[in-house]
Amino acid sequence: MTSLGIYVQVPFCQTKCTYCNFHTGVVSSARFAPYVSAATREIQNHRELYASAGIELAASPAAPAQVDTVYIGGGTPSLLDPKHLANIMDTIRATFSCALSEVTLEADPETIEADKAAAWVAAGINRVSFGVQSFSDQELMGSGRMHRRADIYLAVPISRQAGIANVGFDLIAGLPLQTRESWRDSLERLIELAPEHVSVYILEVDDKSRLGSELLKGGKRYSAGAVPSEDEMAEFYELAQKTFGAAGYHHYEISNWAKPGLESRHNLKYWRREPYLGFGAGAHSFSGTQRWANAHDAANYVDSLQRGALPVEQLEQLTPEAALEEELFLGLRQLDGIDVARIEKDYAVTLATRFDPLANSGLLEWEGRVVRLAPSRLSVSNEVFVELMR
Repeated sequence: MTSLGIYVQVPFCQTKCTYCNFHTGVVSSARFAPYVSAATREIQNHRELYASAGIELAASPAAPAQVDTVYIGGGTPSLLDPKHLANIMDTIRATFSCALSEVTLEADPETIEADKAAAWVAAGINRVSFGVQSFSDQELMGSGRMHRRADIYLAVPISRQAGIANVGFDLIAGLPLQTRESWRDSLERLIELAPEHVSVYILEVDDKSRLGSELLKGGKRYSAGAVPSEDEMAEFYELAQKTFGAAGYHHYEISNWAKPGLESRHNLKYWRREPYLGFGAGAHSFSGTQRWANAHDAANYVDSLQRGALPVEQLEQLTPEAALEEELFLGLRQLDGIDVARIEKDYAVTLATRFDPLANSGLLEWEGRVVRLAPSRLSVSNEVFVELMR
């Protein structure tokens, strides 16, 4: 039976971080229940809704895929009342064949309470990914985050005591006011708390965030003048590599480390091009042959579902050429690299002429018939991808 991942998008936050380029919003909690109702309606009626939108599912009703991972992300889904999360999980179980091994909830540290964590576990959530971002109160305040270092130290034991044995932390390299010393301190504090999983993201600079827009026009608002240089960000990333490696974490994807055996099963589906269905405003899906995304505006999403329609914003039928590009790009994000022989067989292509020039220049390395990013180039992986896709 084919395995399937489910992603549920909750696009609500308490505040909009200065660096955030996601389609999330700060809204009244009165809008949470109608949104959850719309999302559960989409889950329950997904086959009919997909058919009317021209989406074809690979699995037939007679041989459905089995859901083994669920990821509830955002936004800040930990803002929802636990009964809303339980409703989502109950709907998934009632709609799909399930053998759930990993159910993740994204959470901000200041939103966790003992009663809520216990309710999460009762709903079937067994993994929490905390948006820690930094252990520096100065950096957190400068970025518009609601939590402080002390909240992180409270959130972890509350999670553990509730029975959540799998905890993840996110950090951002390159926040305004971040220094080598503060970054090193964040890494050391993280190691002390020993989460099972760590993600490190280098600050993205684009005009979709307030901070990014300010940086691009040379302004000073949002502490834009105190953002580390690109070289410093790369240095921070490389220090994270060394620190996590020394602490026994397995570096399995460019931005992700885990204690052995605790890699994110759901996120691995994305990089391995395994099928997943996304529900909610702005959620993305992949069937194996098609990719599609729901419209981002939460209010329009709710209105559409109440009318019995799915607001699909993008729908792409993948060509063999596009699928091959995805194999290369997503495959190289994984530290295990690409099985070149498999891809050449599956796509009837020869890849050595694409890889050899990059290997000769030190960007890639060969090991037998496996090719991977050179370890020294992980911090500048986007440059390698640009060269590969030319």
